[in-house]
Order: sequence, then C-alpha cells, then structure tokens
Amino acid sequence: MTRSTIEPEETLSPATTVELAVTAKDKQIARLAAAAVGLALVDAAIPLPLPGVKPGLANIITLLALAHYGWRVAVWVSLLRVFASALLLGQFLAPGFFLSLVGAIASLLALGLVYRLPCRWFGLVSWSLFASFAHMAGQIALARLWLVPHDGIFRLLPLFALTALLFGILNGLVAEGIRGQKSDIREQESGIRRQRIEDRGQA
Repeated sequence: MTRSTIEPEETLSPATTVELAVTAKDKQIARLAAAAVGLALVDAAIPLPLPGVKPGLANIITLLALAHYGWRVAVWVSLLRVFASALLLGQFLAPGFFLSLVGAIASLLALGLVYRLPCRWFGLVSWSLFASFAHMAGQIALARLWLVPHDGIFRLLPLFALTALLFGILNGLVAEGIRGQKSDIREQESGIRRQRIEDRGQA
C-alpha cells in the first residue's frame, strides 16, 4: 500500500498595486469635463423643435478649455462629455450618440484650424461660429449617409444654418464673458497679493 504524497501549496506572491499619478492637468480636465456633462444634460432637457437642433451649451466649456489650456485639453473635454452624457442618458451606441460624436469630432477639427489663426482677429465668438457650423455639417453628412439617405434632408439646411449661427454667437459671447470675469478675478487676486507683500515689507 503506497502512501500518496501531498505537495505543499505554492505560496502566492502578494498582490501588486498599481498607482496612477494624477496631475493637476488631469484634475482640471476632469472638472471641465464634469461641467460639460452637466451642461449637456441641461441641453438634453430643453424641448427641441427638430431633432439635432439644440443650443450646444457644453461647447462653452470646450471653448474655455481651448482658450486656457490648448487644443488637446479641449479634445479630452469634448470627447469625455460625449461618452459620459451618452451613458447617463442611455443613448450610448444609439443614432444620437453617433451624431453627437461625429459633430464633436468635426467641431474639434475646425477648432484645431482656427486656433492657430491670429487672436487679434479671431476670438472665442469666431471659434464658436466655426465649431457650430462644422458640428452642423458633420451631423448632416452622417444623417444623409446613414439615417436619411435622401437629398430631402438638405431642405433643412437654412434652418440648421440659422440655428448654428445664433447658438454659435450666443455660446461664444457667454464663453467670452466667463473668460473676462476670470481674468478680472485673477487681476484682483494678484493685486491683493502685491498689496500684502508691500504691507509686509513696510512692517
């Protein structure tokens, strides 16, 4: 009668933890994306006269991200907003999601071009107009190729162009006003700091 030998269990190595370094830039992108998602949810709650016609309030955050942090941050903020808002609204991989994604990509490409133009003649309002019309063009192109394969959709172009013009100007003005307020606050804070330094020096 042979005895069966029991092999000792192999000792498992302790689980290794992977820590991701979160930079200040990552936190800023997260804050901007959260604000953009919030405005996208407000956008979705506004009654629409026609599918695809909406103010695009989240574009205000994209414009501010572009103005303060550059095009790459604006891309992150815009794409995170598209995916997160689609998941929250239950529209992920639905036609509306793809329309929003294509519109966002088209507007980001337009912003990438106008961002390099002289700031003396092109500001946030100009950027917003370019982005708004690019967004509209991208969505109409996708709708014509996929959802409504008929040239009749182009009869709505005047209405879409008018809304793109109005909302582009409105969002650009709002973004310009927010940036102006931020610059005023920074100037006041810097003035207070200088005054405190002078007071300490005199003391």
